[in-house]
Amino acid sequence: MNWTIFLGLVLPGLMTGVGAIPIFFTRKVSRGLLDTFLGGAAGVMLAASCFSLIIPSIEYGGGDFKAVMICSLGIFMGAFLIDMIDKFAPHEHLINKKVEGKNTESLSKIWLFIIAITIHNFPEGLATGVGFGTDDISNGVAIAFGIALQNMPEGLAVALSLVREDYSVKFSFLIALLTGLVEPIGAFLGYGLVLIFEPVLPFILALAGGAMLFVISDEIIPETHSRGYERQATYGIIIGFIVMMILDILLG
Repeated sequence: MNWTIFLGLVLPGLMTGVGAIPIFFTRKVSRGLLDTFLGGAAGVMLAASCFSLIIPSIEYGGGDFKAVMICSLGIFMGAFLIDMIDKFAPHEHLINKKVEGKNTESLSKIWLFIIAITIHNFPEGLATGVGFGTDDISNGVAIAFGIALQNMPEGLAVALSLVREDYSVKFSFLIALLTGLVEPIGAFLGYGLVLIFEPVLPFILALAGGAMLFVISDEIIPETHSRGYERQATYGIIIGFIVMMILDILLG
């Protein structure tokens, strides 16, 4: 493993902490602006799923009907995996405060927050690792750059949510930083899976893509469309998609 790959697996998760830095200077970030930024994050993830994971999955599989079927199975299984984790892991959504999972009463609110973000961030790390596990390192660079970019508004959203729950600024920043560290774990796991199970690379690529698609549809978009800023969030998604598409062409 060279330094480019190592940094690509680690740095995107750290950008969650970078995104949370503004809370040291102001807490007056409008909901509309935050929803627009989060919409942009969803757009980046959507484009990364399409251009860096799903399309390469089909290409690596041979580009025929069999490759499409393997990719389809991978997408579904990736979504199903995150769905099951979301269903059974106790967590509380940061924006709408909806509590889901089993045994939620045994955990404090902060742990419910942390678990929610962990579920959210793990597929992004997995996608980054899978991207670097292919024989095209530029694909991994493109995914890592895009994930790093979209992690910044997510870090700010986490920190602001905690501050508004009366946690201290320093504690909120630390939690935002720590929740991003789950991504390198997912990244190294994805990278290792590709190296060990290279013959099933098309399936693994699609699995990571399906996991990201589930998070986009089940988590991010509903949260950005829940407070009256749907139009701004939608334009954020479109702009984020375009930015990631351009990055994929330039870096990939």
